[in-house]
Amino acid sequence: MSRTTRATQALVKAGLSFTVHTYDYDPGADRIGLQAADAIGEDASRVLKTLMAEVDGKPVCIIVPSSREVSMKKLAAAFGGKAAHMMKPADAERITGYHVGGISPFGQKKPVPTAIEEEALGHAAVYINGGQRGLQVRLSPQDAQAALKAIAASLVA
Repeated sequence: MSRTTRATQALVKAGLSFTVHTYDYDPGADRIGLQAADAIGEDASRVLKTLMAEVDGKPVCIIVPSSREVSMKKLAAAFGGKAAHMMKPADAERITGYHVGGISPFGQKKPVPTAIEEEALGHAAVYINGGQRGLQVRLSPQDAQAALKAIAASLVA
């Protein structure tokens, strides 16, 4: 597995401090984020999942704790929209340039508006997908938010 991806290159270019962590990715896992948390031995509230959605038909990226579910109502409100739904996996792959299970908010092919769950900002460090299945980057959630120009919002049910 390569430890250099478009995501890690974007973090280096942004001058952010981060560490890379690999784990055995299980493609059969029911919940990929929870499997990643178990595999790296971290609490699921600190291992964030990257999801792609649409708000009023426009693509958005959301970053929430692996242990939580997204509220579509809160998601739409966070972006000033009326309706939100999860993006189809094929569309998410096309827009981000990453494979499902390896989608990172960093280094996406086409940057889209991004939101991070505000409760994640309470941690000193979080893990976010590093752009490849089985690869996580550990960094400050504030650094992630700044690099992505992400809004902080209540996104979970």
